[in-house]
Formats: sequence, C-alpha cells, structure tokens
Amino acid sequence: MTQSNLAFVFPGQGSQKIGMLAELAAANPSVEATFEEASDVLGYDAWQMIQQGQQEDINLTERTQPLLLTSSIAIWRLWNERGGPLPAQMAGHSLGEWSALVCANVLDFADAVNIVRARGAYMQEAVPVGIGAMAAILGLADDIIMDACAAARQGEIVDAVNFNAPGQVVIAGSATAVDRAIEICKEAGAKRAMALPVSAPFHTLLMQPAAEKLTELVNSTAFSSPVIPVVHNVHGQLESNPETIKALMLEQIYRPVMWVDCIQGLKARGAALFVECGPGRVLNGLTKRIDRELTSFSTDDEASLDNALTSV
Repeated sequence: MTQSNLAFVFPGQGSQKIGMLAELAAANPSVEATFEEASDVLGYDAWQMIQQGQQEDINLTERTQPLLLTSSIAIWRLWNERGGPLPAQMAGHSLGEWSALVCANVLDFADAVNIVRARGAYMQEAVPVGIGAMAAILGLADDIIMDACAAARQGEIVDAVNFNAPGQVVIAGSATAVDRAIEICKEAGAKRAMALPVSAPFHTLLMQPAAEKLTELVNSTAFSSPVIPVVHNVHGQLESNPETIKALMLEQIYRPVMWVDCIQGLKARGAALFVECGPGRVLNGLTKRIDRELTSFSTDDEASLDNALTSV
C-alpha cells in the first residue's frame, strides 16, 4: 500500500560508524543476509567490517559508499517485512540517491553495490589526498557564500556544492582556494566556517574524471523506470527515463547537491512525513531546518523503527 504523504530519504557519506545496525541485526536475520549479498560482490565481509573494523577503514570512500548503500537497503527490506506503507516518492543525498534508485527498482542491489564501490574509488583517484578539501559554512545566505567562492578562486576551483538547508552550505574545491573562501566567509559574518574531515572535493568539477571513468559501467548496467518516483539531486525534479537517469547519476558526481530543492519538491508533491532510511539522523536534522512543518523519523534502531512504523 502506497501512502501519498510519505517520503523516504536516504543518507550519504558521513553517516557511517562502527557498530551501525547491530541492534536491528540482533533481532532480524534479514539485515545480515543483506550484508552477505553485498560481501559476495565486494569480496570482503562487509558486516564484520562495520561491526569489528576500524573507523578509518569504513571512512575510505570506496568502502563507505557500498557499506552505506547496504545499510539503507537492509532497513528498507526490514520496513517491508514489517508491513510498513510504501512511500509515494523518495530522494537520497549524494550517494543516498543510489539507495533510492535500488528501492525504486531502477537497478538491482548487486549492480548498485558494484557501481558505488567503483564510484568511491574513482572519486578518490580523481584528486590526490591533500589537494582538495571541503568546508561547512553556517549562518550565511547562499548568494553571499557563492560570492565568497568567486572571490577565493584566483584561478583555482572552489564552489558551493551541498545546499543542505537554509544557512547550512558545504563548499569544496582546491584546498588552498577552500582556505581562502573560509576566511572570506568568516569576514562576511558566518557563524561557523570549518574544514570537514573528508578526503576529496566531492561534487565539484574536479570530480569530472571520476564521472568519465564510471560512464562505461553505468551505461552497461540495466536500468528500469522507477516504480516509486525519485527526486534527483542535480535539479530537484523527477525523472522516469532510464537513460536520462543514468546521465543524471553521472552528472551528480561533479554537480552540487540541491538538497533544499529536493525536500521542497517532495513537499510540493504532497510529502509531509519523512522517513530517513539508513544509519544516523543527519537528514532528519536537515529536514527540520528546511521546513519545520515537516515530520521526520529515524530507522536505525528498534525503537526508532517501531516509532516510525506506528506513526506514519
């Protein structure tokens, strides 16, 4: 049964942590079974890595991406096992958009695991560690941040890349240009302007080589039209054509994440209840910042999942 006012959102990088989903797995065998499927593709024990590995291991981008995708799919399957209503529409933040596409039956889970592992590896290869950087800017209007980036470039690349919520924007680019932009944003009155602990400048033109390398794998993978509409990061709109979706997912690697537009687009099409399907609660916080009228639920432990199931 589809519920017209329900939207699912899927988290991206930054939500991973050692021990995630342990409580859900203890009571639900399907969680570990989903990780076994991913392990067959990855060639290592994905469940053991997120339970007994080191944080620095799962923070490596080519591991983070398939591990987060698998976590979201495990929770999605659990939601369906428990008889939860289907959302009328979905969106995912950056990597999370791949999770949304799997849940919308656009592509098979195993194919998505293979793609996002490659996506992570190519994104890391595109810019050597230390050459690129990202920073969070809090408390400034979008146009002021974009002007700061323009002033900081000096022949290098720095852009606003994640429009996460009003007054909460992430910038990325060459490390030296990001440093200059941080100082300009501070002078402009930013509440906070701080470098983020990431290893590459995601969603900038510096990531175009990663998109080019991923093109062959994406184009050779079978995509279908979504059975549940998915709002895309690049433009905050729906798309049903499989070939266009492939192009958007490649473009998404080097284009900004228009997350405010995504949430507002979901609301405009009737969404009032939002379920964050994956580990952590990052998107819950952003949803509330974007629009206080919207209600958000988490799903990454038994109490949260039960609350979401009974509340929607």
